[in-house]
Amino acid sequence: MAFKRVCRSLDLAEGGIIRFVPPEGRAIVVCRSEGEIFAMTDKCSHGNWSLSEGFLENCHLECVLHGSAFDLRTGWPDKLPATKPLEIYDIKIDDGDVFVDIDSGYIAKK
Repeated sequence: MAFKRVCRSLDLAEGGIIRFVPPEGRAIVVCRSEGEIFAMTDKCSHGNWSLSEGFLENCHLECVLHGSAFDLRTGWPDKLPATKPLEIYDIKIDDGDVFVDIDSGYIAKK
C-alpha cells in the first residue's frame, strides 16, 4: 500500500473534483459525491481526456470531450461512447486528511 495525501476532507466540498498527480504515478481524479469520496484514473477510456474537467452528478463523472460518463463506485462507463472501465483506487480518511492508495488501482467487476 502506498497511501498519498491528496487534501483536507473539508477542502473537498460536495460535488468537488480534484486532479491529483503523485510523483510515482499517473493522474487520479478525486471526487466527493453523495457524501462519499471516490478516486479513479483521470483519463477517459474513450477520448483520453482529463475527467477532472468534467461534470459530477449522482456518483457519475461525465467527460466534457464526448459525453462519456463513469460510475465513481465502479469505474464502469454508463454512457457511450466509452465502453472500457477505469481503475478505481482505495481511499482513507485519517485525522481529516484524504489519502489515496496509488498502488491499489483495480477494475471493479460489473
